[in-house]
Amino acid sequence: MTQAVILAAGEGQRLRPFTNTRPKVMLPIAGKPILQYVIEALASFNIRDIVIVVGYRKEQIFDSLGSGESLKVRIQYVEQQPQLGTAHALQLAEPLIQDEFFLLPGDNLIARETIQDFISCPPWSVLLKSVPEVSTVRYGVAMVNEDDDIQAIIEKPKQPCDGVVSTSIYHLKHEIFEYIGDDTSIPVVINRMINNGINFKAVKTTGPWLDAVYPWDLLHLNDLVLKSLRPTLNGTIEKGVSIRHSVSTGENTTLRAGCYVDGPVLIGKGCDIGPNTVINAASTIGDNVSIGPFCLIENSIIGNDVTIGSGSTLQNSIIDNGNRIAPHFVAASEKAEIRIDREFHEVPVGVMMGMNCKIDSRVSADAGTILGNGCQVKAGKSISGRIPDGSRLV
Repeated sequence: MTQAVILAAGEGQRLRPFTNTRPKVMLPIAGKPILQYVIEALASFNIRDIVIVVGYRKEQIFDSLGSGESLKVRIQYVEQQPQLGTAHALQLAEPLIQDEFFLLPGDNLIARETIQDFISCPPWSVLLKSVPEVSTVRYGVAMVNEDDDIQAIIEKPKQPCDGVVSTSIYHLKHEIFEYIGDDTSIPVVINRMINNGINFKAVKTTGPWLDAVYPWDLLHLNDLVLKSLRPTLNGTIEKGVSIRHSVSTGENTTLRAGCYVDGPVLIGKGCDIGPNTVINAASTIGDNVSIGPFCLIENSIIGNDVTIGSGSTLQNSIIDNGNRIAPHFVAASEKAEIRIDREFHEVPVGVMMGMNCKIDSRVSADAGTILGNGCQVKAGKSISGRIPDGSRLV
């Protein structure tokens, strides 16, 4: 049985405010943390000896996964503190590594189909994925010859180029620890190994592989996972509810008369929806959520324990756990320019809202608004831009 090492120590600063309260790998996608999808993909191929390198807010990973028994795997943990890079993280796991092992990022969406052709490949293999050229500046681009030998991995090229990138999924041997030295980056180590005559093979995947770098990326991951949603209707579906395509509802959830749900849509346990509310495709509703009458939810992620008042509109939006939103809140979506650190992005998006905010009635959010955790917004306000945690808008 081959081992797997999953790197899960990072924070994900560009995903704030959602990573102010949890590590990036624990961000929920369609009701489960990103990290859980990685573990389930490995377990489906009987890879059950797993080492997870943790760091930022590690306790949340411990609490969620424990020893791995619930997922039928055996998990051992190594702590990286401070976070000094992928090679440094791997080096910390060396005492637990036997011989061959897979190395994977814990913050990328990885499905069974992603790695099914890779699992049988021998060590010294790297999994690659074709992406649009414009995206290559986010990843390491692999230079590959006609024999599928990797000649080099160029980390985050300054200009878009041939769009075959490294997924940071590797099949390695214990021998790699002889090459790490003081380096902090796995691609740097691999490039040196290639220069020393070790042959790394390229394996391409057409399966799902997505990275969440910015808050709106979570909507793309959610959409991808929901495409394979199996419809299961639990709870109470009142007369006059219309359901199309794949919809799943949890126990003790009520869809009230006149609701229209056009899947794929996932609705958790203990929810109260409507009446006369519309939930459109690519939406995930968490547990214990109350959505009042005459609301519109579209291509959005709603966390647990959220209340949304009547007549509200949420499109291309993320509402984190514990928010209280009064009636007639509007977060309509259009193309907006958003600044993350020193980068500017023009994306179609609604509002990104952290945890435990209190929004009074008749509030509107401009497209691209990022509202921090624990904010309060008084009635009738229009909000925009990036609003820090704990702000009060009166």
